Amino acid sequence: MTDTEIDSQLISGQESLRVFESLNRDVSRRRTLQMLGLAGVAAAGAGSLFGAAGKLFADEAAAPVKGKPGGRIRVAGMNSSTADTLDPAKGSGSTDYTRHYMFYNGLTRFDSHMVPQLELAERFETTDATLWVITLRKEVTFHNGKPLTAADVVFSLLRHKDPISGSKVLSLAEQFSEIKAVGQNEVQIRLSGPNAELMSILAVSHFLIVPEGTTDFNLGIGTGPFKVKEFKPGVRSIAVRNTQYWKPGLPYLDEIEFIGIADEPSRINALLSGDVHITNEVDPRSTVRIKASNTHKVISSPSGNYTDLIIRQDQLPGQNPDFTLAMKYLLDREQVVSAVFRGFAVVGNDHPIAPSARYFNTALPQRAYDPEKAKFLLKKAGMESITMPLFASPAATGSVEMAVLLQQSAKQAGLKLDVNRMPSDGYWSNHWAKHPLTFGNINPRPNADVMFSQFFKSNAPWNESAWKNEQFDQLLLLARAETDDAKRGNMYADMQTLVHDHCGIGVPVFISNIDGVDQRVKGYGANPLGGFMGYMFAEQVWLDA
Repeated sequence: MTDTEIDSQLISGQESLRVFESLNRDVSRRRTLQMLGLAGVAAAGAGSLFGAAGKLFADEAAAPVKGKPGGRIRVAGMNSSTADTLDPAKGSGSTDYTRHYMFYNGLTRFDSHMVPQLELAERFETTDATLWVITLRKEVTFHNGKPLTAADVVFSLLRHKDPISGSKVLSLAEQFSEIKAVGQNEVQIRLSGPNAELMSILAVSHFLIVPEGTTDFNLGIGTGPFKVKEFKPGVRSIAVRNTQYWKPGLPYLDEIEFIGIADEPSRINALLSGDVHITNEVDPRSTVRIKASNTHKVISSPSGNYTDLIIRQDQLPGQNPDFTLAMKYLLDREQVVSAVFRGFAVVGNDHPIAPSARYFNTALPQRAYDPEKAKFLLKKAGMESITMPLFASPAATGSVEMAVLLQQSAKQAGLKLDVNRMPSDGYWSNHWAKHPLTFGNINPRPNADVMFSQFFKSNAPWNESAWKNEQFDQLLLLARAETDDAKRGNMYADMQTLVHDHCGIGVPVFISNIDGVDQRVKGYGANPLGGFMGYMFAEQVWLDA
C-alpha cells in the first residue's frame, strides 16, 4: 500500500547556539531551517531561541520559478479503483494523495528536502511545544468563493478524531486535546503533551484543509491550485486551473487529466507513445527503455519507501516468534537490491527508518541472510517441512519478484512457499495484511513519530502485522515529549530495536522513487517523500510544447 506524510525535530544546545548566531548574522530563515536539520525545527526551544514571544518563524514565500502558462497534460498513476476518494482524511495511496494536493492546501507543506514550510499558515508560535498559536494567511478563498477562516481549520483538524470519519491519521490526531478559533484568522492548538513535530505532522496530506461542515467531498472544494472538473473513482479525474489561486502566477497548467494504469509495462508504453506525459512507480528494468528515448527522462531519488514482508502476529504460524524470526533470516537483501531493483535501492534492517533518515540506529547490527539459522528456528518452532501460501502483487512494488526469491531461499530451510500472484486491482482491500504471509508497500513518512504512530503503535490504523508491544507504545509517547535531542534519539533507537527483534515486519530494502517524464514537462524534480514530486507536482510544472 502506498501512503505518505512528514516531520520536525528537536536540536541540541550546541546546534541551538549555532542557529542563534546565524540569526544574529542575518542569515535567512530558509538557511536557518536547513541548519536545524532536514527533519524540521526546534519547537520546544522556540521561546528562548526565537525571542520571548516564542515565534518560530513567519512567512517567507519564495518566488517561484517562472514557468510557461497554459497547456494540458495527462498523467498515469499506478493504481485506480472505485475506492478512490477526494476526502483527504481517507486518502490511502499515491493516486489519492496526488489528487488531494491538486485541490487542497495544508497549513504547512514539505519542500524537496522534507523541511516543513508555511503554506496556509502565516505564522506558528509556541513556547513549550504543547500550546501552539497559528496565524492564517488572509485573502485566501476556497473554490466556491468562501474565505478561509479559523473555523475551517478547526473543523478540518478535529474531524480526524471522530471514528466515523474513517480518518487514516486518527492515531496522530489523538494528541489534539483542544483546537479552537481565537479570532477570524487565528487558531489555538493544545496538545496532550509536548510535540516538536507539529509543523511536520500538519504537512501530512490527510490534514489538508477543507471548508467547515463539508460532507460531500466529491466536489473537491479546497483552496488548492486546481478545481475539480470531473471525478469518476476508478476511471479518471480532470483538474482545471484555479484562476483565483492565492499564489501569484500559479499554477501554470490549464488542465490535468489523471488516470490509473495498474500494469507497469502498459504505463511505460503509454508514456513512450505520448499518450501520457508523466507516470510513477517505474520498474528499474524499464529505466533502460526510458533513457533510450530522446524525448523522455527518468527522475529518481532515494527515499524511505519500502516493500515489506508481513508476518501476522495474531495468526499461526506468525504467533510463534521463532517462525517470524526465521522468515526474516530468509530475506536475501543484497540480491533484492541487485536483482529486483537493479541498484535503485539500499539494504534495510527489518525496521522502517531508512539509513539516510535522522535517528537511524547505526548501532543495530545488520541482520544477515542465513537460511541455516532459519532452518534451525523453523525446526525449533516445529514447523519444518510445512507448506505456506505467500501473497504478492504488482501493487506492492517488487513484491512478486521478492516472493520468488524468498520461495527459493525457503527451500534451503525446508519450508515450501506457494507464491500467489494477485492482481493489483483489489489487492489492498482484499489481501494486504489479511493472510499469514503477505507483502505491503509503504511510502516515506516525514519522521519516526509519524511512521511509528501510523504503522507500529498497538492501535495504529495500519498496524500491518497486528503487533502489540506495551514498551514500544510507552516509548513513542515519551519520545514526543522529550526535549533533549540525545535522549530522544536513544528512544527512537530502542524502538527500532524492538521492531527489528520482535515485530512481524521484514524490511529488506528501501526503494528509490522512479518517475518517467516527457521532456516537454518542465520544472519536474526529485522528492524523497514519494513519486510525482512528493505527490505535489501539479502546481510546480509547466508544458513547453
